[in-house]
Amino acid sequence: MSTSSLAPSGLLVRSMPAVFVLIWSTGFIVARYGMPYAPPFKFLSVRYALSILAFLVWIFAAGVRWPSDRRQWWHLCVTGVLMHGGYLGGVWAAVKAGMGSGLSALIVGLQPVLTAVWLSSRQGAEAVSRRQWLGLWLGFIGLALVVSRKFGHGAPGDLVSPLNLGFAVLALLSITAGTLYQKRHVTPCDVRTANAVQLIAALIVTLPLALLESESMQWNGELIGAMGWSVLGLTLGGSSLLYMLIQRGAAASVASLMYLVPPTTAVMAWLLFAEPITLTTLIGMGLTAFGVSLVVRQPKA
Repeated sequence: MSTSSLAPSGLLVRSMPAVFVLIWSTGFIVARYGMPYAPPFKFLSVRYALSILAFLVWIFAAGVRWPSDRRQWWHLCVTGVLMHGGYLGGVWAAVKAGMGSGLSALIVGLQPVLTAVWLSSRQGAEAVSRRQWLGLWLGFIGLALVVSRKFGHGAPGDLVSPLNLGFAVLALLSITAGTLYQKRHVTPCDVRTANAVQLIAALIVTLPLALLESESMQWNGELIGAMGWSVLGLTLGGSSLLYMLIQRGAAASVASLMYLVPPTTAVMAWLLFAEPITLTTLIGMGLTAFGVSLVVRQPKA
């Protein structure tokens, strides 16, 4: 579980992307499952605090050393604010404001397009190619096709408004910027201490927002289950896998895994919440998928 002390290989390495997609997709489901009983930022603050406690126990039990470079601490804090505070805060706030789990996953699923275009534009010699621009526009057209059908109307849990759409776009921009920033600035270190520092930074920016929420948390079986999986499965499992994948691979390749999250989430939401998978939704997902493939596909030699 560490990029510095543990070297996963063989079947474990090959299965990491698939396991990550499955775990990451449940994040949208957990948000929908726990939202009736908790405001988003209170839930996330408790989640971060419990996750920090779990990582601290793990760190001290294993005798893991903390990063010694102050710049590394700063870079980890920046990625924590973006990839935990901004991304999770945006997703949970969007779902709380009425957006369906599948649609929120679809919006965040545009991350591969943004990541690939940014990397291409920063490579200097070549700007964004015509094929990549075509993919970019197809991805946004596919998203707009789904959003336009739902804007301002729909069943509870399947609504789109300027508010929840803004939260979802914030989540998209945060996870994209966080992935690029981590790949560029964060040097490989133990995944446990890295996650602990990131979560502390996320808690610092999330807690003041939680204190502004008037709604209280209603502890019951559903909320306890959502909290338990958020801490053990999503943070200790999913976030650790994401950190290792970013350190081991190219940013665009890791981001492309996010494309697999929307259809996985849509199937989960259909099974658990009866969120409809309509023809329009499928066409929008198909266009987005094709657009992403045009952007991230490597040209033939």
